[in-house]
Amino acid sequence: MSADEPLPEPLTVPRPGPRSAAAGTADRAPGERLPNRGRFAAEAPEATKQVRTRAARADALHAGAWWIWALGLATAASRTTNPLLLGLLVGVAGYVVAARRTDAPWARSYGAFLKLGLVVIGIRLVFAVVLGSPIPGTHVLVTLPEVPLPDWARGVRIGGRVTAEGLVFALYDGLKLAALLICVGAANALANPARLLKSLPGALYEAGVAVVVAMTFAPNLVADVQRLRAARRLRGRPDRGVKALLQVGLPVLEGALERSVALAAAMDARGYGRTAQVPPAVRHTTSALTLGGLLGVCAGTYGLLGDVGAGYGLPVLAAGLAAALAGLWLGGRRSVRTRYRPDRWGVRAWLVSGSGVAVAVLMIRANSYAPAALHPPAVPLTAPELPLWPAVSVLLGLIPAFAAPAPATRTPSEEDPQ
Repeated sequence: MSADEPLPEPLTVPRPGPRSAAAGTADRAPGERLPNRGRFAAEAPEATKQVRTRAARADALHAGAWWIWALGLATAASRTTNPLLLGLLVGVAGYVVAARRTDAPWARSYGAFLKLGLVVIGIRLVFAVVLGSPIPGTHVLVTLPEVPLPDWARGVRIGGRVTAEGLVFALYDGLKLAALLICVGAANALANPARLLKSLPGALYEAGVAVVVAMTFAPNLVADVQRLRAARRLRGRPDRGVKALLQVGLPVLEGALERSVALAAAMDARGYGRTAQVPPAVRHTTSALTLGGLLGVCAGTYGLLGDVGAGYGLPVLAAGLAAALAGLWLGGRRSVRTRYRPDRWGVRAWLVSGSGVAVAVLMIRANSYAPAALHPPAVPLTAPELPLWPAVSVLLGLIPAFAAPAPATRTPSEEDPQ
C-alpha cells in the first residue's frame, strides 16, 4: 500500500438494540446472547422474593389462634348430637379452610380428615348392626342370625334385630365424633406447625417438638401418598386397590423414617435439650405448679365437655390455667433458647380465637335453655329441628374467613417463609 492510497474505512458492526420479550427468541441468531442489562436487573427477582417473604411473614396469623378457633368449634360439636347443627359446624369449618388455607403441604390434609370422618360414621353404623344397640326400638328393619354366646358374655350379643331407632342413635354418635375430627383437621390445615412450635413457651419446648412432629405426621403422610400415587400414574401403573396400597406403603414409611433421622440430626446440631442452671426450690415449684395446673385444666375441660359438670368446670379450668401459666413462666427460666422474629398476637388473632371461644360458650349456654333441640331423641323417631339461636352462634365461626389475612400466593421458585 502506497502513501497516496486512502486508508480503508473501519469495519462497523451494528449494536443490537433492546428487544421485546416476544421478539427475543424469534430474531436471535444461533449462539447470540441477550444484552446484559446490569447486575441490579439480575438481582431484582431475588429482592422481590425477599420482600414477598417478609410481607407474608408479617401478615401471617398466629398459629395458636387457629387452634383455639378449631378447639372452640370442637367443643361446640361435643355439646350436641343434632345432625343439622353438626352439619352446620362442619360447613363453617370447611368454608374457612377453603377461604384461608395456603398451598403448603400441611394444608392438603383437610380432605383426609373428611374421609376419616366418613369412615368413622360407617364403622359406628356397622357396629350398631352387628353388635346391636342399647336403644330399644319398635321399627325392625332386618333380623340377622344371632350367634349364641356363653353365660360369661351375658349382655353382649352378635346379630339379632336391627331397628331404625338404633341406627339413628348410632348415626348421631358417629356424626358427633366425625365433626370433632374435622374440626381438628381444620386446625391442621390452617396452622403452620413450625410457627406453632416457635410460639410455645420455653418450658414446653421439648414436649412441643414431640407434639408438633406428631401433628405433622398426618399432613406429611397425605402428601407422600399423593406424590407416590401421581408417580405411579405417570408410569402407567394402577394407583388404586390393595396391591397399589401395599406397594406405596413401604416408600411412605421409608420417607417418614428419613425425615425423623433428618429432624434428629438438625435438633442435635442446634443444641437441642440444653438448659440453664436454676435453684432446686424453683425447679420443684415449677414441677408442682405445672403438674397441678395441667390436672386442673383436664378436670375443667372434662366438666365443660360433659353433659353435667359445667358449673364447676369453668372455675376449675380457670384455676388450672393460672397455675399452669405460673409454672410455665418459672420453667421458662431454664430455657436458653432465643426466638428470631417471634409471631405477634395482633387484633386479627384476637378476632379468630375469640370467634371460636364465643361459639363454644354460646353452645354450652344453649344446653340450659334448649336441651331437647340440641339432643334430639331417637325414641320415638322424630325429625330433628334446627334451633335458631344455637345456629346463629355457630355462624360466628365464620369470622376468620373475613378477619384472617388472605393467603399469600407463592410461585414454585419461591422459598417457604419458614
